[in-house]
Amino acid sequence: MDDTTRLLKALTEAHGVPGNEAPVRSVVREYLEELGEITQDQLGSVICRAAGERNGPRVMLAAHMDEIGFMVKLITQDGFIKFLPLGGWFDQVLLGQRVLIKTRQGDVVGVIGVKPPHMLSPEERKKVVERKDMYIDIGATCLEEVQAAGVRVGDPIIPRADFVVMANGKSLLSKAFDDRVGIALMISALKELKEQPRGNDLYLVSTVMEEVGLRGATTSVEAVNPDVAIILESDISGDVPGVSKEESAVRLGKGPTVVMYDARMIPNLKLRDLVMDTAAELGIPVQASTLEGGATDGAAVHLHRTGVPTVVIAVPARHIHSHSSIIHRDDYDHAVQLLVGLLKRLDAACVEDIRSY
Repeated sequence: MDDTTRLLKALTEAHGVPGNEAPVRSVVREYLEELGEITQDQLGSVICRAAGERNGPRVMLAAHMDEIGFMVKLITQDGFIKFLPLGGWFDQVLLGQRVLIKTRQGDVVGVIGVKPPHMLSPEERKKVVERKDMYIDIGATCLEEVQAAGVRVGDPIIPRADFVVMANGKSLLSKAFDDRVGIALMISALKELKEQPRGNDLYLVSTVMEEVGLRGATTSVEAVNPDVAIILESDISGDVPGVSKEESAVRLGKGPTVVMYDARMIPNLKLRDLVMDTAAELGIPVQASTLEGGATDGAAVHLHRTGVPTVVIAVPARHIHSHSSIIHRDDYDHAVQLLVGLLKRLDAACVEDIRSY
């Protein structure tokens, strides 16, 4: 494994669902400590200032630390755990998946189950199983055994999945690429820029609770008060069976995406064009993306005060919002190159031009 692969492995295997980001936050802080001055807002978002040119524009890079997960809702008398989602889950990807319940006494392993198929009528077997009918089984036989294991209502629940380099050597499989890949992009880019002159002040923001309403972005943008912002995310790769090119032309391995539209933000056009022009000048492949059914931290950031010019750059991923998603290393490396090239261009004159839109 090279340094980038180790970085992605460390970030994605760390635990951190919305409201319980402490484990992944400690990993993020460890990587950021050598890159700048670290502060933290009152919700738990980490802000790393990498000072550049004096009186240069304040450039905010934002990516969210939290991953989708669950919370213990109630425990039955028979020792089964009912749960609620933290973030958007597709019910059909849940059955049979292993999870970790984070308790005060340590991690407790469980599996998501439902009524056995052998006991379903032919009509029932045709129906989609809903989350409300599922439970988590930790192998207990009564309520008291669950309590003895330390499980309480409100405990966070994490997908149990490891990081894997896949057969082609380029594709990477793990949980939480949404959005630990964005965190990794910030770290990789700033490492490349650390000894180079920049005409801006950089603020690397690792936000909390994006998956439950962009909460960390809402508070951290107040602390940064940026002149311009770049949101770093995972995107939806459309190169899987059942998705037409009209629905999504995004493909794994064909470059990072620039999000032209999402349900809560249209990017600043001058900033968007700067990203596309920079990619063309540097020979970096990029893909255009639209997200009609989702949003990013940019939705909160671009509405800060009188407005912040904002754009989203993302790494395509298959199977996001599940226990395991797949990204391509070439897309990641090209995204880092694009981000480095872009940050070199965002000096006072460039940002002033963008803000005059």
